Amino acid sequence: MRKRAGLLVPALAMVLSGVAGACGGGATTATGSGPQKGGMLRVVGSGDVDHLDPSSSYTVIAYNLGRTWTRQLVTYPAGGGISVAGEVVPDVAAALPKVSDDGKTYTFTLRPDVMWNTSPPRPIVAADFERGLKRLANPVQPSGGISYYTQTIDGFQEFFTAFQKQPKTAAGMAKFMNSTPIRGVQAVNPTTLRIQLTAPASDFLNIMALGFASAAPVEYEKYVPDGPDFRQNTISGGPYQITTYFAGRQIMLEHNPVWKQSSDPVRHRWVDRILVTLGQDSPDVVQQQLEAGVADLSWDQPVPTSAIPRLTGNPAYKVYEGSTLNPFLAFNMQSPNNNRALANVKVRQAINYVVNKAAIAQIYGGPKINSVLDGAIPPGSIGYDAAVRPYATPGGRGDVNRCKALLAEAGVTNLSLQFPYRTNGNHPKVAQSIAGDLTKCGITSQLIPTAPDDFYGRYLSSVQKSREGKWDIGAPGWIPDWYGNNARSIVVPLFDGRNYTEGSTNYGAYNDPAVNDLITRALTAPDAKAAEGLWRQTNARIMADAPIVPLTSQNVPIFHSERVRNTIYTPLTQQFDYTQLWLAS
Repeated sequence: MRKRAGLLVPALAMVLSGVAGACGGGATTATGSGPQKGGMLRVVGSGDVDHLDPSSSYTVIAYNLGRTWTRQLVTYPAGGGISVAGEVVPDVAAALPKVSDDGKTYTFTLRPDVMWNTSPPRPIVAADFERGLKRLANPVQPSGGISYYTQTIDGFQEFFTAFQKQPKTAAGMAKFMNSTPIRGVQAVNPTTLRIQLTAPASDFLNIMALGFASAAPVEYEKYVPDGPDFRQNTISGGPYQITTYFAGRQIMLEHNPVWKQSSDPVRHRWVDRILVTLGQDSPDVVQQQLEAGVADLSWDQPVPTSAIPRLTGNPAYKVYEGSTLNPFLAFNMQSPNNNRALANVKVRQAINYVVNKAAIAQIYGGPKINSVLDGAIPPGSIGYDAAVRPYATPGGRGDVNRCKALLAEAGVTNLSLQFPYRTNGNHPKVAQSIAGDLTKCGITSQLIPTAPDDFYGRYLSSVQKSREGKWDIGAPGWIPDWYGNNARSIVVPLFDGRNYTEGSTNYGAYNDPAVNDLITRALTAPDAKAAEGLWRQTNARIMADAPIVPLTSQNVPIFHSERVRNTIYTPLTQQFDYTQLWLAS
């Protein structure tokens, strides 16, 4: 998920002596004999992917899984710290595209030997990428990153709008896609794809490197996007293929027999199988399994905070730099609850004041690993402005009196907020901490324990549930989709209200015309330096409206079993790249 040409923001300073920059491959362990083939990588964790379909999957665990079996025209190399994580390299494209002098036409030439694992195998062609882009706009499960494409590719907005009105059946969607072109996307021939932009976009290759822009075989037209049938019939172009998928329980990946190393400049295939076992909601139990050697990597559970002092200095444990909004508190501004109180900016500002952010940082390991946030754009990302701190409190510990005063000004009393939270990792502790802070200001929280894979789909990203008031506040996390010239990957998905629809990551349906205008101006700025000033203005305007409570930006502690080698950390997923690992014999 990330960027091409543009300003590279300096990496976030490493705040802990044990923090690794993950540069030069970032391997934490190695063997003198080099890569070893074979064995099964055992990954254990809590919840399922949000979506298995790359057109709609939008979590770090889904992205890291997709790295093993999906292919894009361009992608990101293995490893690299935040300061270089904006680099884009060819994947199915034989080279980076030819770009017209006006910066608006991109011509990709595909490698001829990248194959689908169909029977019989056949090459991935330009029409598969055209189909993949079209599927992003489907009316059943449109991509959470759809704005990236509607804002840049000529005719994509019109295509998206028309697609939303089509029948929500596999046959109806296939008929529309096959009869309706995107004006700016043309499969010229099997190995040539041409994309026309509405205006130059210095981050367009980062958008094309997202997992959303994966190739899609014609067989996918048989299924409703990400439906149960789709999940049992995935087709692979990567080094691994999904051979077993039991929702919420297990995912097994094995070798894709038609993948060739010569056709993939980025991925490798050292382990024979990757087994993901789900249903383990305790990070402490996951940590015990890793240390005992009965599992190798955590899927979605953090290193327990209590274990960090004990693990410091262990070669299997390191902390990697991050630039995140993780977690933050989102407000459902369309909730009918409490006489639509959360639509009142003073109520949202009051809650901004009362939350003890330092306590949240402590839950995730303390201030040496996490920094308190006061703005919508975190340090290490373009547009960050340390001066924008409208609700800062001493030590980040909150100010109950300011909260009470603003609620009084708003004329709001007896607030009772629906507060779903994920049951895995540190999320229960975060929810309890925030609920306790709200109590001090006279606000009641109705805590709703939620399975990790339901948190977004059944609450925050559900248009119907949001409008019904099934949730009022929630604590999601956000990792930029790329680094460098990357404010689009933070501001657009979280705060651009022009494409709010099912699956949106603009969870509270925030829609401010002034912010939308600043976004447009920043995206069409002549260069990254000019864009940076506009992104700073956007950050200030967003925080004046208080659609969220920024909480912390986290660095990332990771532990692995003793037999895992070549642990190359990827900032884009906050995990190790499965396609680079091998196992000690």
